[in-house]
Amino acid sequence: MAKLNDIQLLRINYLRGPNIWTYRPVLEVWLDLGELEDYPSNTIPGFNDRLTAWLPALIEHHCGVGERGGFLQRLQEGTWCGHVLEHIVIELLNLAGMPTGFGQTRSTSQRGVYRMVFRARDESVARVALAQGHALIMAAINDQPFDVQAAVARVRTEVDDQYLGPSTACIVTAATDRGIPHIRLNDGNLVQLGYGARQRRIWTAETEYTSAIAEGIASDKDLTKSLLKSCGVPIPEGQVVNSPEEAWEAAQDIGLPVVVKPSDGNHGRGVTLDLRKKEDIEAAYHVAYPEGSDVMVERFIPGDEHRILVVGGKVVAAARGEVVSITGNGRNTVKELIDSQLNSDPRRGYEEEYPLEIIDLATDTKVQLELKRQDLDADSVPAAGRQVVVQRNGNVAVDCTDDVHPEVAYIAQLAAKVVGLDIAGIDMVARDISKPLHTQGGAIVEVNAGPGLLMHLKPAVGAPRPVGQAIAEHLFPSDADDEGPAGRIPLVGVAGTRNTATISRVVAWLLHLSGHHTGLACRDGLFLDRRLVEATDCAHWEAAHRLLMNKMVQAAVIESDARTILRDGLAYDRCQVGVVTDMDGVETLAEFDVHEQDQMTKVMRTQVDVVLAEGAAVLNAAIPQVADLAPLSDGDVVLYAQDGTLPVIAEHRAKDNGRAVFVKNGRVVLATGSAEHVLGALSDLTFGRNAVVPDTDALLAAIGAAWALDIAPDLIGAGIKTFEPELVPTAALRS
Repeated sequence: MAKLNDIQLLRINYLRGPNIWTYRPVLEVWLDLGELEDYPSNTIPGFNDRLTAWLPALIEHHCGVGERGGFLQRLQEGTWCGHVLEHIVIELLNLAGMPTGFGQTRSTSQRGVYRMVFRARDESVARVALAQGHALIMAAINDQPFDVQAAVARVRTEVDDQYLGPSTACIVTAATDRGIPHIRLNDGNLVQLGYGARQRRIWTAETEYTSAIAEGIASDKDLTKSLLKSCGVPIPEGQVVNSPEEAWEAAQDIGLPVVVKPSDGNHGRGVTLDLRKKEDIEAAYHVAYPEGSDVMVERFIPGDEHRILVVGGKVVAAARGEVVSITGNGRNTVKELIDSQLNSDPRRGYEEEYPLEIIDLATDTKVQLELKRQDLDADSVPAAGRQVVVQRNGNVAVDCTDDVHPEVAYIAQLAAKVVGLDIAGIDMVARDISKPLHTQGGAIVEVNAGPGLLMHLKPAVGAPRPVGQAIAEHLFPSDADDEGPAGRIPLVGVAGTRNTATISRVVAWLLHLSGHHTGLACRDGLFLDRRLVEATDCAHWEAAHRLLMNKMVQAAVIESDARTILRDGLAYDRCQVGVVTDMDGVETLAEFDVHEQDQMTKVMRTQVDVVLAEGAAVLNAAIPQVADLAPLSDGDVVLYAQDGTLPVIAEHRAKDNGRAVFVKNGRVVLATGSAEHVLGALSDLTFGRNAVVPDTDALLAAIGAAWALDIAPDLIGAGIKTFEPELVPTAALRS
């Protein structure tokens, strides 16, 4: 069979928020199959066999069949290459350690052109996976060689470079499980949990509650010890030294054996234990010196190394370290034995995802020193049966949370409190953590800010601990959720084209009057309360995100239209109130392959799909296509129309005491079931000092949204009359 031409990638668009496909960010790719439109998978000789040989885990893809092997069934029956590419990309992401389950491929109005989407937690990772998947499918089609492992490695490298570290990721996952949204604030691990004034920030295992003073204390091991000692916390005697000679002198004063370590190091780097000889102590000084600003000599505490994790004053996890050793066989060198007996352990690796590190003899001076103390080096051949200690510390990976004695927990909590850390990793040495420290001479040797969580998430031995959930609970206590869903501010989304800017501004004004510092992103600009921050069209994703990142914003109103939804997705994951005014504008959306009026339902339903269960959708009942969105709302529904006798309103009111806003006898009525409350005469509900007569539908939509926010009717009426539709220049507001 002749070589088939390449699939053309016409357009690649990252949808950063809820969209027509799903609630979550996706990469949308427009594909032109070209001549491959005439070649479904079962017509290309050997294609299916090559593909399944390269990616055997494709058997796990259910596809639309809904069962294991579903996608392979589709392959055998014959499916188009756009659909195949979707599954290839998803599988490459899975193999690279970024599990992805969502993808769709749909034809467009143009023959051979398809829209393919797949879940994309990070845009750059998704683009790399797409590029590798594109190359793979063309190689499989044209029977050309392809290095699958290299492709997976390329994707995995991008995942490692771009994705959150495991400690940060577990906190974000725990917050997500509680419905708390997040925004990544940089390329690293600085993440905002929640929106606006109800947000909290984390940076790995540090939070906005983590004091800079406490961090400074924790980084100064000598200062930390003095504070702990003053509060009765058991610590080893020690002192700071400035030379190898001073280290030996200090060791003699303290009493042998001793520990030599950096004064402000972490992760056990530069720490050498159980030193008894002058030459070993002086050598250990040189190991510790590069790892910190000063070097400390401490009394050696016999026992095992332990890490106690304290979050919000409570012990939530504990792990124990082990002495790592190899056993000689009389044939292999120390280096060979380390590689075969230790580094071959699947729990060891260079990346953060592994609980244990690879032991690199060539660069690890601490291991070199440990071997030297045993009269060995990398090339030595230990006798058969000889036990050789390789590492005495730094291998904390055995869960022992359930063994922690109450007194031990109290001492750890006290240590965190004394230093002032809300999240602390307490390093403790004890023979048996299930017994009080004072009975065994145990002590706290370090208090760490921003402790790593991986040892608790992926212990080498024992059960993982829900430390992410503990930190999320610390930041967002469950008993404080009376102010509304954790991490969420009142947020109103307004979608459509008919006077949506006016609706948004009126709702924002009413929220402001109700006591909220309110942010507004709409076509008229970006507003903070009455202050016009940016006098350009701000009905877009970037402007909205600026509001959601602002700690001053206690409520937000965000305007969108069909184009925004199709181009970027919504700027927020969920909203309290979602307003849909109309389904206009289909004639302007040809570039998105939206040509028919019926297609607008799929676009505009996005605004209704994201309404919280505690919220409400506010819908224009005079437009049947809009009113038909009502069943899609997870929350309440408020219908509005000038004509309160519309069958859809009557049915809605009769069913479950549905709410509606309409005009009756020249008065605006708020109806709940059969009960009716008159807000005021329509003729009296004008805007501002000039009594500007608003568009009636826009007025009713704004009233419906404010009502859905539980703003009192009297305040709604007064607020409408005080709303000034004319934009006030920023300079005028400052005067």
